[in-house]
Parts: sequence; C-alpha cells; structure tokens
Amino acid sequence: EKMFLYPRVRDLREDCDKSQTQIAELLNMQLTVYQRYERGERELPLWAAIKLADYYNITLDYLVGRDKK
Repeated sequence: EKMFLYPRVRDLREDCDKSQTQIAELLNMQLTVYQRYERGERELPLWAAIKLADYYNITLDYLVGRDKK
C-alpha cells in the first residue's frame, strides 16, 4: 500500500546512508523520477521494487509493509 511503500523506500535509503542520486543510478533512472517515487507522486514499478528489495536484502512484503522484515 502506498502509505507504507514510499516512506519505507526513503527510510531504507537513509538507513544505508545512500543518496537519492545513488539509488536513481542503481535503478538507471533520472533523479527527479526517483524523487517522485519517494514522495509517492508516482507508483513504483514492480521491476524497481524487486531491484530495491534485492539491493537492500529485504523481501517485497517488507518493502510494501506486509511483513516486519
């Protein structure tokens, strides 16, 4: 659900001391596009969610707020 996904995307990035630029580059997208995902202005595509889950070594369920970790 949106209310879990987007704050969690930001929190994971901040917990790993990564910049928005670094994660945008990881996802091979423009910084402004990634920033819209963090703010919840655009829906995060499944391929990007999978890539972030792999990068942060978490489950998709955790990323979308369906699991504790």
